[in-house]
Amino acid sequence: MFLGGFACFAMLYGTQPLLPLLSQVFNTSATEVSLSVSVSTGALALALIPASLLSDRFGRGTMMTFSLVLAAVLSLLCPWVSTFNELLVLRALLGVALAGLPAAAMAYLGEEVAPNAQGRAMGLYIAGNAFGGMSGRFLTAWVTDHFDWQTGLLVLGVLGAIAALAFWFGLPASRHFQRRSISPAKVLADAKNLMHDAGLPWLFLSAFLLMGCFVGLYNFVTFRLVAPPFELGQTAIGGIFLLYLVGTWSSAWVGQLVDRIGRRQVLWMMASLMLLGVLVTLPTNLATVIIGIAIFTFGFFGAHTTTSGWVSRRAGPSRALAAAVYLSSYYLGSSLLGTAVGFAWDAGLWIGVVISLSLLLIAMLAIAFHLSQLPRSAAA
Repeated sequence: MFLGGFACFAMLYGTQPLLPLLSQVFNTSATEVSLSVSVSTGALALALIPASLLSDRFGRGTMMTFSLVLAAVLSLLCPWVSTFNELLVLRALLGVALAGLPAAAMAYLGEEVAPNAQGRAMGLYIAGNAFGGMSGRFLTAWVTDHFDWQTGLLVLGVLGAIAALAFWFGLPASRHFQRRSISPAKVLADAKNLMHDAGLPWLFLSAFLLMGCFVGLYNFVTFRLVAPPFELGQTAIGGIFLLYLVGTWSSAWVGQLVDRIGRRQVLWMMASLMLLGVLVTLPTNLATVIIGIAIFTFGFFGAHTTTSGWVSRRAGPSRALAAAVYLSSYYLGSSLLGTAVGFAWDAGLWIGVVISLSLLLIAMLAIAFHLSQLPRSAAA
C-alpha cells in the first residue's frame, strides 16, 4: 500500500515543479498552467465515487492494480504532446485512471487491518503518498534541468510502470472483502446515511480545505522561487519538494500519535502547524521560507492522516463510499482551491497567497474544534 500511494502521487503531481517552465514553453499564465495539475486532480475527484462502487463489486485489489497499470500507460504518453491542450487531455485521463487506487485503498486498509493498528497502517499508506509526491517532483525537476521537460515526464512514466508491476505482484489478497450491492437505491441510501452523520460532512469539508491549501502553496511557491531575489533553477526548485520527507515521517508518526491520544486532539494541533508554517514563509529569506514550508508540510500530512482514518472509523460498512466522498472533496480542493489561489498570486504575489491560505486555515481550525466536541459514532 505504501508503494501504491508512492506511484499514485508521483504521477499525479509530477508536473508541479515544472509549472514556470511549462508556462514559458506553452505561453500560458501562471493560473492557466496550474491546470496541468488541477485537471488531473479534478478528474480524479469526479471519478472517485464511480471507482469506489466498482471496487465494491469487483474487489479492492483488482481495482487498485488496474488503476495503476492504466495510469502508467497514460503517464508514458504525456512527453509526446505538441500542445498544451493535448497535455491537459492526457493529464485529465490520468486523473480518471488513478481514481481506482485511492477509492479502494482506505476501504482495503479498514477491512484488512486490525482496528488498534489502523492509525499506523493509514499513516504508512499516506507516508507512501508523501514519498511518491516528493520523488516524482524532484526527479522530474532534476531530469528536466539536465535534459528537457519531455525526458522528465518520460522518466516519471517509467517510474509509475515499475511501481505498478511491483504492486501487482506484491499486494496481499483481500481476506475480509464482501461484495456490496451497487444498485442506485442502495448507493443513495448509503450516501444519505453518510451525510446525516454528525461528523462525516465536516470531515469531507476538512479534506477540501486541507488539500486546497497544500496544493495552492506548492503550486505558487515555485513562481516565487524562480523570481528575484531567489532566482532558483529547476533542480533547486525540485529540491524544495524533498520537504515531503517531513510529510513521510509526519504521516507515520502522527498515525501512532492518533492511536495513543485520539484524533480529536491531534487534528487541531496539525491545522495550527499548517497556519504557523504559512506565516513563517512571509520573510524574503530562503532559509525561513524552507522552514515554513517544512512546518506546513508536517501539519498537512498529519492532518490528512488523522481525518482519513477518522472517516474510515465513523463510516462502518459504508466505508468505501465514505472514502470516495472524502477523497472527492480532497481532490476537488486540490483542483479548485489549488487554481483559485492563483488569483491571489496575480493580485498580490506571495502576500496575497499567504492571506488567502491563512483565511482558509482559520476556517479549518474552527472545524477541528467543532469535531473535537462530537460524540462517538455507533460505527466507531
